[in-house]
Amino acid sequence: MEKGCKASVLRIYLSSTDRFRHTLLSETIVFAARRYQLAGATVFRGYIGFGSSSVIHSQKFWEITEKMPVVIEITDVHTKIDLFLEIILPWFDKIPTGCLITRQELEVVMNKKGNKKKLF
Repeated sequence: MEKGCKASVLRIYLSSTDRFRHTLLSETIVFAARRYQLAGATVFRGYIGFGSSSVIHSQKFWEITEKMPVVIEITDVHTKIDLFLEIILPWFDKIPTGCLITRQELEVVMNKKGNKKKLF
């Protein structure tokens, strides 16, 4: 993505306990974003939050599952985000819990690539 290009940020609001095919849904989405060569993905774990159920989940309250809010942000150009959405939207039909997915347009201010670490 070049400076000044029009792009999108895809935000997916989930629970830290949501699973897809026995794997954490947040991990599945991030690995898929890398596989489909999107520019970047980050998972944020919330301190406190609630969703459509209106049940508040917080680190203050003791829970066996440690269920916490999670937000996944994925950024790339509009066309790649749209294609990725087509791939992942059916996954959400298979999970029993609620979620929220949003997309917002943005302008790239800087995209500086880092050096890859050499393994050996």
